[in-house]
Amino acid sequence: MKELSRIALAIEPSATMAIDTMFKQMKADGLDVIGFGAGEPDFPTPDYIKEVGIKAIQNNDTKYTPSVGTVALRKAICQRLKEDCGVEYAPAEVSVSNGAKPCVYVALRALVNPGDEVILPAPYWVSYIELIRMVGGVPVVVEATEAEHFKITPEKLAAAITPKTKCMILNNPSNPTGMMYSRKELEEIAKVCVEKDIYVISDEIYYRLAYDNEEFVSFAALGEDVKARTLLVNGVSKSYAMTGWRIGYVAAPTAISKVIGNYLGHCTGSPSSISQAAAAEALSASQETVEKMREAFEERRNYMVERMNQIEGVSCIKPEGAFYVMMNISKVFGKELFGHVIKDADDFGSMFLKYGKVAVVPGTSFGAPEFIRWSYATSMENIKAGLDRLECFLSGKEV
Repeated sequence: MKELSRIALAIEPSATMAIDTMFKQMKADGLDVIGFGAGEPDFPTPDYIKEVGIKAIQNNDTKYTPSVGTVALRKAICQRLKEDCGVEYAPAEVSVSNGAKPCVYVALRALVNPGDEVILPAPYWVSYIELIRMVGGVPVVVEATEAEHFKITPEKLAAAITPKTKCMILNNPSNPTGMMYSRKELEEIAKVCVEKDIYVISDEIYYRLAYDNEEFVSFAALGEDVKARTLLVNGVSKSYAMTGWRIGYVAAPTAISKVIGNYLGHCTGSPSSISQAAAAEALSASQETVEKMREAFEERRNYMVERMNQIEGVSCIKPEGAFYVMMNISKVFGKELFGHVIKDADDFGSMFLKYGKVAVVPGTSFGAPEFIRWSYATSMENIKAGLDRLECFLSGKEV
């Protein structure tokens, strides 16, 4: 038989999905395991949003929509971006798809030719590097260290740009680190991007989850010359606890949006009409539930960071957004636990799951091999129990 696609064969499975699948299987098998792997709010979708989805079904709103999404939803997106981020788009500049992940993919499809370089700050979300490869691009990974609060500097960015550079992916606030760029930091990065004439795919899916009264700044809001080079990706999954509804969007200049729309028309057809109706309600109605969830996440973050830094052998810095903590485990490397020597983050993750009954994500797949990602999108009860188990695990006691 003829060989399969070499591009497809080279794609690595998602580490976060693999951990979540393993966790769910262990739960199904009756094991007392706690999961900190998936980036998914533990809150239910608010009732007022669900009711609109139900009403859409009852009203037979179950037909194809425009491939880029309904006009009502795109208008709601534009209004929300204007109110929250101070950036204006027309509905024709917005394309809706089945979650933010496909939006990153079609944004790359619109920009990248085979062999084009795409700058990717590390630590990075696990799917970015695979998405770049899937479109024939060449990932250029630029490390942002813990000492730099996991933020790329303008000097590092400029040094990574070559004549082959087409764009950069910027995730702010960040998955996996939870770090958020200040206005000044973004302005310095934007200056380099404009001078070097490169595009920026700005993934802002966690923009409503910022803490300590820190200001979130949308990259596209930094000026018209910046906006002209920005493909802004967002969605309803994280802010409204709507991960399973699968609605994301990309806002971009008209010429780019037209290309994206053409691609979506032949690729996904259109997002779910039911989900679009619910998403339009989420974006248009009162944002009170979003703030309540944000406050709960902030309380959980504060506890996790304080407690983690009290445990011998591990440490973390306080994230400013999203719902993740990156735990530094470099001091544990070379330590023997349960008859095994921990050599790297993968060792730690598999042993912690086996002996500590806690599912976390090794930083290896994020370009951060000395770290473990914890999600605090779970109950305070689970967080306390998980950190208790971490202490037991590090002291060589099996759960």
